[in-house]
Amino acid sequence: MKIVKHYFKDKLKIIGLFMICGCIFMFIFKLYQLELEAIVYSCYLCAIFLGSVMIFDFIQYVKKHEAMQTNLEIAWLKDHHLIKDDTLIGKDYQQVIHYLSKQLHDEMTKADEDRKSLEDYYSLWVHQIKLPIAAIKLLLETQESLDKRLLKSELFRIDQYVNMVLTYLRMNSIDTDYHFAKYDIDNIIRPIIRKFSNEFIRKKIRLNYTENHTSILTDDKWLSFIIEQLLSNALKYTEKGFINIYMEDDQKLIIEDSGIGIDACDIPRIFEKGYTGFNGRYDKKASGIGLYLCQNIAEHLSHQIKIQSQKNIGTKAVLYLGHYDLKVE
Repeated sequence: MKIVKHYFKDKLKIIGLFMICGCIFMFIFKLYQLELEAIVYSCYLCAIFLGSVMIFDFIQYVKKHEAMQTNLEIAWLKDHHLIKDDTLIGKDYQQVIHYLSKQLHDEMTKADEDRKSLEDYYSLWVHQIKLPIAAIKLLLETQESLDKRLLKSELFRIDQYVNMVLTYLRMNSIDTDYHFAKYDIDNIIRPIIRKFSNEFIRKKIRLNYTENHTSILTDDKWLSFIIEQLLSNALKYTEKGFINIYMEDDQKLIIEDSGIGIDACDIPRIFEKGYTGFNGRYDKKASGIGLYLCQNIAEHLSHQIKIQSQKNIGTKAVLYLGHYDLKVE
């Protein structure tokens, strides 16, 4: 009964028009003094015809309703899921439905890919962070006189992994904020060097840092993350020698090391998410996420990163600090 009620409610205007037309005909018939039998007979025929049309239309109405109820339970629509409607408005509605269905399917596919990517990264991250935790546990259990420098190094690695996963989550968040202002590049670099000082001392790597006092337009928090990652990579793949940090042309920040370098075939792909290449086999803990994050953040800051490297000679990371369409806040 509910669907019958809705049907008559939807068709109320048409039924009302038919009744008005019928009243007009009856008035004209009466005005011309036609016999009552002719009036009743014509009304009877019209009622049968109208009733037959309404029954057929009601059946189609119920089928469309049931089809739409079924479509609510599926993720996207195909042509055979829809009731055929050759009217112009009906075709317009079907185009809208197909468009929305495609949008839904694309969003669901993207959401599945993002979820899979996040699950893969979390799995890798868990294995990464377990290594320094296990190393700390081993130090505590086996050494009577703790090597504080080594302990600090493992804690530093944990801190880096935590910061990276937080950055990974924040980077694509709609709440990510970028605060652009003028900063002295040395005021950004110096705290990062202090942060890595224990690693330089532990690995006996010589640091050559030339202050420049260049003023740049950027977001200090996000730029600090990029520089930290580039410096972390330099330290990770340098066992002996030096790391140079300096500015060139007041627009390019150079981080240069004497490490193992990068294989020439890997360089075109080093910014791809999850790609580790030859160095990934050298360092089993490599995730292939650091440079991917750096590249994405640099694009948001209107900066660029380029890597120049020769295997067994060293690597030079060039961070172009130029900008476009940025305003000081």
